[in-house]
Amino acid sequence: MKKKARGIPTWVLGVIGIIVFLGLWELTPVVGLVKAQYLPPASEVLLTLANDLGLTAFWVAVGQTMLAWFLGLAIAAVSGLVLGLVIGMSPFLRRFTNSTIEFLRPIPSVALIPIAVLLFGMKLESSLLLIVFACFWQVLIQVLYGVADVDNVAMQTARSYGFSYLQRVRDVVFPTLLPYLMTGIRLGASVALILAITAELLIGTPGLGKEIVLAQSGGAIAGMYALILAAGFLGVAINGVTRLVQKRVLSWHASVRGEVIV
Repeated sequence: MKKKARGIPTWVLGVIGIIVFLGLWELTPVVGLVKAQYLPPASEVLLTLANDLGLTAFWVAVGQTMLAWFLGLAIAAVSGLVLGLVIGMSPFLRRFTNSTIEFLRPIPSVALIPIAVLLFGMKLESSLLLIVFACFWQVLIQVLYGVADVDNVAMQTARSYGFSYLQRVRDVVFPTLLPYLMTGIRLGASVALILAITAELLIGTPGLGKEIVLAQSGGAIAGMYALILAAGFLGVAINGVTRLVQKRVLSWHASVRGEVIV
């Protein structure tokens, strides 16, 4: 019998992919495919990023971006959860709000930039308007799906035992809803970072996006790419943390434990 070959670990493939990408990036300006003034070698950009890590201004910009990310995501998560519960547990409200939700949900957040600038100028609130609008729908839709998935027999049993509205939410609805809510928050976390950087790039609110624009306008191309990489690393870190939190919060759930229910 042939011995079953062991697959290469995923993290090894990931590291190899990064090395290949950096190698191609390094060679691209060297062989002349793109001028180095437009795309500096990867080694130069990574060195610039390493230097940035020692600058206070860099970490201040990161902190400003993360503050907008956290506040926007928190507001969207809380409002999406509350409204999702209220709407989802009422058949009348589900029907009444369905067309409104389907109309508003596809509107791109960047379309609200003129409104944000008129209302708040180049302040944190402008970023929050875009972030909350984009992330709210991610959470709300997932919560509505979660409430719709609640076992009707369990809900009727809770009513027959005299459970109050809050008791039904806590003991019957929330355990079913939680996996959907965590999915909405995880999706919203990535969207929140995208909108935070976008607001800083286009509106000029303080943060990494604004620093990228300043580096580009000042001709510091390597510095610009270094800040773009920093934003990418932030996205990877946020995705990793949210996945870890989701696994911890849903450690009891079959989807996380890898159990198959027959």
